[in-house]
Amino acid sequence: MGATGGTLLCFCSVLFILTETVCEFIRIPSSVHRGIEGKPLHLTVETHFLLDEAEIQGTWSHTSSSGVRVTLVTFNKDSTITDMTYRERLIFRAPNVSLTIKKLRLEDEGDYHLNLNMEFHNKTGLVTKEERTVHVTVDVPVSVPVLARSPLHAVVEDQANVTWSCAVERGTRVRFLWRRDGVALGPSDRHRFSEDNSTLFIGPVKKEDRGSYSCVASNPVSSPAGRSSGAAELTVYYGPYNLEVNSVQGLRTGEVFTINPGELVFFDCQADSNPPNSYVWITKSHNVTQVVTEGPRLEVRSYKLAQAEEYLCRAFNNVTKKQDEAQFTLVVASLGTGKEKHVQEDNSMSFLTAITVCSLFVIGCMLLFLIRRTCHPKRVLMSIYNRPLSDHKRPHRSGHEDATEDFGIYEFVSIPGKMESAQASCRSLARLESAQDMHTTIYDVIRHVPEMPCHSLLK
Repeated sequence: MGATGGTLLCFCSVLFILTETVCEFIRIPSSVHRGIEGKPLHLTVETHFLLDEAEIQGTWSHTSSSGVRVTLVTFNKDSTITDMTYRERLIFRAPNVSLTIKKLRLEDEGDYHLNLNMEFHNKTGLVTKEERTVHVTVDVPVSVPVLARSPLHAVVEDQANVTWSCAVERGTRVRFLWRRDGVALGPSDRHRFSEDNSTLFIGPVKKEDRGSYSCVASNPVSSPAGRSSGAAELTVYYGPYNLEVNSVQGLRTGEVFTINPGELVFFDCQADSNPPNSYVWITKSHNVTQVVTEGPRLEVRSYKLAQAEEYLCRAFNNVTKKQDEAQFTLVVASLGTGKEKHVQEDNSMSFLTAITVCSLFVIGCMLLFLIRRTCHPKRVLMSIYNRPLSDHKRPHRSGHEDATEDFGIYEFVSIPGKMESAQASCRSLARLESAQDMHTTIYDVIRHVPEMPCHSLLK
């Protein structure tokens, strides 16, 4: 075992000569520890040699934040002496040189020093010294922050200042973050913060400062998101801003409204303001100013206007004592040209549809008229009479074989294209008919008809 210790010393000596670095016999993984009040804290020390091969002697001491240094433990390989004031609060078991604090207190914060002397068995009389320092912070988790504001009432823009404060009942090394409507706030010309960010000063207050405020408190031993306070609303009286006069009727060109004669028109006056504005409508005609009505809406009957008139909407905030005005000119004129053009453009498809339907209706009527003329019963009968006799397939008879067969109603039709003699015979037959008595029988008529001339009509 002595050979092992001597080898380690030789190795460290050679390493120091070649690399100019110190070979560590002991090592502390972290030189900074963040502790929580009431929780245990373990200061771990790693040894890079066999404790059985050397004699060790050392101390743990504490230097408080005020600068007072106290020896906590004195130890060697076989015994341990602990300061009486820390006896119930410390755990130290030799030969392990690590130190444990059972329950941290705020006064335990500070620097902890380890001084260790080592004498290896194969190098009697040669003592190696090691010193390490660990910084310990003790924090208290933050409680829920509480938000306060001064003044408590609503404020008027450009006339007041507001101070917000955020405080926690418990917590150490607390950091504060301010938010408005969930968005973090930073320093600006009108936003100033105290050194620890616990106070926010706004002055003078503007419209954009209204909203929901909250603060977030955190420290090294709290959750990364910290703890947030409840939200508090800041009400700011402002305005009027962005005053406008609008109407869904008439035609607007800049500050001139044109309406049709006889039209009833409504105008609305609006502005951004808190509290809401009071509105007054004023008209000016022939250099005479007159209050028309109060309220955000104005009703104008165009037939009462003799000529162009100037109107003015005045908005007044009773709290901020500020006002704004919007002026326009109202003209009565026919908007037919402009409006009809838009209507024609918008309804072009409707006109085309109507024209198409009318055209189809006219064409249908013409077709019906032609069909009726073509299928007239008289024309059909005439076409039958114009057919040759052979088409009738009737036997030829000359004379009056049987008068009973000749009984019936006869119609004499003028057949165009026949010779003049046939036409004369038919006319003579017609004169004969007109000369007959009302009691003349059909047989008498037939009996007086010449046989040959009428027979020629059938050929």
